[in-house]
Amino acid sequence: MNFFLDTLRVILLSIWYNVESFVHLFVPRRKKNISGEVVLITGSGSGIGRLMAQEFAALGTVLVLWDINQDGMKETARLAKQSGASSVHHYLCDCSDKNEVYRVADQVKREVGDISILVNNAGIVTGKKFMDAPDSLIEKTVEVNTMAHFWTYKAFLPAMIANNHGHLVSISSSAGLIGVNGLADYCASKFAAVGFAESVGLELLATGKDGIKTTIVCPYFINTGMFDGCLTKWPTLLPILNPEYVAKKIIHAVLTDQVFLLLPRSMYLITALKNAVQWKQTYLLGSYLGMSVQVDGHTDTSQHHKLH
Repeated sequence: MNFFLDTLRVILLSIWYNVESFVHLFVPRRKKNISGEVVLITGSGSGIGRLMAQEFAALGTVLVLWDINQDGMKETARLAKQSGASSVHHYLCDCSDKNEVYRVADQVKREVGDISILVNNAGIVTGKKFMDAPDSLIEKTVEVNTMAHFWTYKAFLPAMIANNHGHLVSISSSAGLIGVNGLADYCASKFAAVGFAESVGLELLATGKDGIKTTIVCPYFINTGMFDGCLTKWPTLLPILNPEYVAKKIIHAVLTDQVFLLLPRSMYLITALKNAVQWKQTYLLGSYLGMSVQVDGHTDTSQHHKLH
């Protein structure tokens, strides 16, 4: 194809995609039916993971729960059954351990079947300034928040590719889009998670596997306990998010095949501004918005997500 025709094609398709997006501001997208789909949620022992499990359960899915907290998983399983899940299976799994991820994944495939909706939700935060964070905790942060996504994709994506059917959901963070003072290792791990999910999604499209959808979730503070003590400087612009609200928005994004979900909506503007201004203005904007975090101690969000 010559340069002129290729350029014209890109321009026309870009116009069409923008018109399509504009129309959907007023006309809701159709929701797909996921009844009977097998949904795996990592970090489902409580918090957003538990709430998503209940939401997916109400849609008649088969649930597979992973967590390092056995008691938390059992409670999530009980609530999911009450919410209408066709069946619920739960497995202890440390997502930072590649071999354990592969071992438990094989067990899931033998006992339940292929996963068709994969939700990478587990995560941790050290809660320390970069120079104060022990190497072991930095490594753990990357292993859970980033590398675990590689291993779950490697385990479950082949079946999705074979069937050209599935959905990959990455619960990342606004800290995966904008650097935050006091969260260097966490931001790095979440930036990587966003880049990984986006890149694999594009790779699937390029190879014709358009039946496998990707949803990348980047919320601001969520009131689940992970960043207790953190406040928002301007609650009207950047409110502390209600976890039930976030869970419902995530499920809606999955049902409508939404690729990026930023919460609250003001994050779309803030992210655009961050990418358009100079470095000093970025710092100024961060200070204005109060984007600096102080957390006491190491928090495991296999159960909790907050500044996801």
